[in-house]
Amino acid sequence: MRHRKDPVWVHVVLSLAVVVIAAPVLFALIKATQSRADVLSPSLVPGTAFLENLRIVWRDQHLGRYIANSLWIATMVTVGKTILSILAAMVLVYFRIRFKGMLFAFVLFTLLMPTEVLIVGLFDMVSLSPPDSVGEFLSWLLNPRRVFLEPIPFGFGWTNTYRSVVVPFTASATGVFLFRQHFLSIPRDLGDAARIDGAGPGNFLFRVLVPMSANTIGALAVIQFVYVWDQYLWPRVIIRDDARQVVQVGLNLIIGVGEGVYWGQVMAGALVSIVPPLVVFIALQEQFMRGFALTSDK
Repeated sequence: MRHRKDPVWVHVVLSLAVVVIAAPVLFALIKATQSRADVLSPSLVPGTAFLENLRIVWRDQHLGRYIANSLWIATMVTVGKTILSILAAMVLVYFRIRFKGMLFAFVLFTLLMPTEVLIVGLFDMVSLSPPDSVGEFLSWLLNPRRVFLEPIPFGFGWTNTYRSVVVPFTASATGVFLFRQHFLSIPRDLGDAARIDGAGPGNFLFRVLVPMSANTIGALAVIQFVYVWDQYLWPRVIIRDDARQVVQVGLNLIIGVGEGVYWGQVMAGALVSIVPPLVVFIALQEQFMRGFALTSDK
């Protein structure tokens, strides 16, 4: 049976949509190849200075260091979020606990509170010094007026460390939601059969749930890796040492270096900075699409 060809106008519209969507990347690519004398001109003719711009921004402006920092932070947050989300979803689905529905509703409620809303309280919690002794902490804890009416006087003392940008983001309401919905689609008979065979929660998790959740794990990994990779505000606030900064803040630092802005180098750095999340998306594209497929065999 011969397939019916799509009308020509469909291909024209799709081609125009691709050009419009890709226009900023194409513009950045062209400007990244131009010299400093040509980059501010309206010319869209590709130049020959791409390798030179990339060499300067990578070596002299330390873009490689910023990318390495972001790779480490994004990987740690993605792994931590995945593990905690699987464990939390397993408890909400397979364990008998009181107020399970209220706990899940509270988890979803955190989605309505972006980082920008919590940034002041989160900054205090992360940056303030910890109590000098257990007695000092207990004296504060046993004083209801101070606990409920005054700002918390203690923190973790993690300013200017990678822990300050990793630990606060290892909990994920999105991940808990995804894994909970996925676990609910798995027949409960598997859990009953595992218990009859003498498998504990750990064996059931690693031998049954995790192998059956590969697509959901891939989908969450893509979402969280890109989310952490694009973070700017929180790392900018909590990290003071430029050598520890993430790539988004690093690109901003590159713009502020020197008397003028070398836009060719900035564009070259911006293009290189999108490579790691693009590689992650391409590597997990199949799992990402299947993870969100609302099918009965998910």
